[in-house]
Amino acid sequence: MNTYSGNLITMSDSYKVTHWKQYPKGAKRVFSFFESRGGRFDTVTFFGLQYLLRRYLSGVVVTQEKIEAAKSYFEKHFGTGAYFNEAGWDRIINVHKGVLPVLIRAVPEGMTIPVGNALMTIENTDPELPWLTNYLETLLSQVWYPTTVATQSREMKKVIMRYLEKTGDPSLIPFKLHDFGYRGSTSVESAGLGAAAHLVNFMGTDNLAGVDVAHDYYGEPMAGFSIPAAEHSTMTSWGKNAEKDAYANMLEQFPEGLVAVVSDSYDIFHACEKIWGEELRKQVLSRNGTLVVRPDSGNPPEVVVRVLDILGRVIGHTVNAKGYKLLDPHVRVIQGDGIDYEMLGSVLYALERDGWSADNVSFGSGGGLLQKMDRDTQQFAFKCSAIEIAGRGWCDVQKDPVTDPRKRSKAGRLALLKAGETYRTVRECVLLNADDNILSPVFRDGRLLAEQTFAQIRSRASL
Repeated sequence: MNTYSGNLITMSDSYKVTHWKQYPKGAKRVFSFFESRGGRFDTVTFFGLQYLLRRYLSGVVVTQEKIEAAKSYFEKHFGTGAYFNEAGWDRIINVHKGVLPVLIRAVPEGMTIPVGNALMTIENTDPELPWLTNYLETLLSQVWYPTTVATQSREMKKVIMRYLEKTGDPSLIPFKLHDFGYRGSTSVESAGLGAAAHLVNFMGTDNLAGVDVAHDYYGEPMAGFSIPAAEHSTMTSWGKNAEKDAYANMLEQFPEGLVAVVSDSYDIFHACEKIWGEELRKQVLSRNGTLVVRPDSGNPPEVVVRVLDILGRVIGHTVNAKGYKLLDPHVRVIQGDGIDYEMLGSVLYALERDGWSADNVSFGSGGGLLQKMDRDTQQFAFKCSAIEIAGRGWCDVQKDPVTDPRKRSKAGRLALLKAGETYRTVRECVLLNADDNILSPVFRDGRLLAEQTFAQIRSRASL
């Protein structure tokens, strides 16, 4: 049975198949741009375009076999063969050897840009194929997802950093937010893109799909790191009466380094007070490493503070130079349930209010990190802003709906300038030097023009 998937020609919205019939007569080139019009955060951290370009657009992506398959596909889909632009796709084979004749410019990945600015532009380089620019909108617009995750992850990093600077050690930041989101993602691909976007800002993850994306598409040998950790199945399989034995086994099996043990299977407070604080206290304190206690239920601010209070009393604590309590270095806490941007701040505020340093706690996040968002979280949009028409040259294109002025789009061929710390989207014609445009060419006629490494991206995204 022939499969439908894997054909670039069908990786678009149905209605775009008909758009080649809809542009003005004499249309030669279409120029479009991608931006965040606003949203939850005032800036966005751009990430994920190189993945899309390498995976879907680079090299020979149009073949005669794919054209024939698409022709049959759309005849069935629309009930007629009249809408499919067979001649246009044939030209991509006959003239361009199967590669896409488009030019894409974009901000460097990892760069953080204020909303309302162009992040990417695209235009066709063959004047016989003006429809191709926006045919690729569907696929290219999906950069909204890794960009939104990278943005939110960076904003969460800023919250944690603020509390570390006030109450503890800012150098701990790389491992303060751990990705628990693989199982909660909508697919392996979304898990990989989201996890890689998070790893732009942090080093800790249990989402191996992101490690793969960073390696395969950004050349990073090992982008994320993890530690041995228990889950409820491995603890509850011992039975309630053997809870202590389950915990003792974790200390025996992992005698050195970090080890995380979920401790709320029955009574988190009893586990901290009696099991960790009395029955296994000697083993915890003699161990060459750190036990990370994980509560996993209840109201996070309340539970985390109470766990810290118990552990501080039964295991021991000191007061750091900033005047905040710090657990004995043999024990720490990770909160991995219910953590999103808002809850993260609530937990850290509760710690500070109770006199605890943020050094004591790390966080894990799954759905709150990778799934609580959509394209409208940052109001991403891909719009045509200029068209070249034979005999008229370049003409502005713009939407300006009377029912929603916020959706008024930009017009003209666009560039992005930076003056000091200020970014400004301008018409390309005002540039004194083409090199002043932060939107640099990243893809032309089937070829990736610059390989951005994960290390470079992390450096740009750093606080």
